[in-house]
Amino acid sequence: MTDADTPRRPRRRGIYLLPNFITTLALFFGFYAVVAAQSLAFETAAIAIFVAMVMDGLDGRVARMTNTQSDFGVQYDSIADMVSFGVAPALVIYLWALADLAELGGPWDKLGWLGAFIFAACAGLRLARFNTQAGVADKRYFQGLPSPAAAATLAGMVWAGDRLEFGGWPVGIPALVITVLAGILMVSNVRYYSFKEIDFRYRVPFMAMVLGVLAVALASVHPPTVLFVLALTYMVSGPVLTILRRRRRRRRHHGAT
Repeated sequence: MTDADTPRRPRRRGIYLLPNFITTLALFFGFYAVVAAQSLAFETAAIAIFVAMVMDGLDGRVARMTNTQSDFGVQYDSIADMVSFGVAPALVIYLWALADLAELGGPWDKLGWLGAFIFAACAGLRLARFNTQAGVADKRYFQGLPSPAAAATLAGMVWAGDRLEFGGWPVGIPALVITVLAGILMVSNVRYYSFKEIDFRYRVPFMAMVLGVLAVALASVHPPTVLFVLALTYMVSGPVLTILRRRRRRRRHHGAT
């Protein structure tokens, strides 16, 4: 019996349910964030983006744990990320503060939506570059600010500002700066630590548990502000670490000469 006579097994059709369902949940909460923002429920919109982040973190882990990775899942996850961490935070920050820049007159009426568009476009470029470099990139670092971290910065700012009753064009100016800066950092070559090397199965010193308890207690004081500060700190950490690395290289170079 030759190979030509051997009957071929039919290709299995369909998709894996569990990881793609979790990805759909991430897409749902990203879409819901836009709907909530249009109803001026900005706190709900910001929380929805954070929930989408949790779902986005779960789908990949579930796929690896259940051995249900697929090319379809990778592409679907990127589409969901574009909505949840690109379009949704851009529209939420626009409706919360950037739209009010039109009150200043002149070019400010266009700067608001242009800033939101820059963020959304950079998120799309960031996701496309990430997919093309997935097999060759150093897993210890992200090249450019990850789109979920950028979305967390905007969502944290909206959530904290809404809780503290900030808003309007005075907040729109710093919001515009942070929005555009987050977009530029997403497509930059600045490296960010990925935390993928942390293994929670190993033992840690007792003080690490004490610090964890203190961190939870601190976060409970005002969760929106704490989340915003953490996200903003991570966003700034990339450029700061890059500057420090360059200074170390210069010192080594001068020391060698």
